[in-house]
Amino acid sequence: MPALKISTANAEHYTWGGPTKTDCDAWYLVRTPGFNVVEEQMPPGARETPHHHVHARQFFFVLAGELTLIVERQPHTLHPHEGLEIAPGEVHEAVNRSAAPVRFLVTSQPPSHGDRIDN
Repeated sequence: MPALKISTANAEHYTWGGPTKTDCDAWYLVRTPGFNVVEEQMPPGARETPHHHVHARQFFFVLAGELTLIVERQPHTLHPHEGLEIAPGEVHEAVNRSAAPVRFLVTSQPPSHGDRIDN
């Protein structure tokens, strides 16, 4: 099978967050049974519910803007070209505390969807 170029223009898109689940955008750049890469965009003020994953190990990498990851109640502010690994079982949430949108990549192995427990 030939390699296919992927971007947010042709990737599978979904929305999450907020009361209508439409505040944040996400695109599957890689979606396999064992590994996912998702590009996400969060508007100013958006935040996740604190949660953890039983099996998934994740890595967040900021492309543009500023992302705060709260891991085990400790905030970590990430800027473009900075990342943070989240181990299985660590309670975390992504927060955009800035006045501008933030874009970032989230890699998960195994995939985190269906492996999330809200705290």
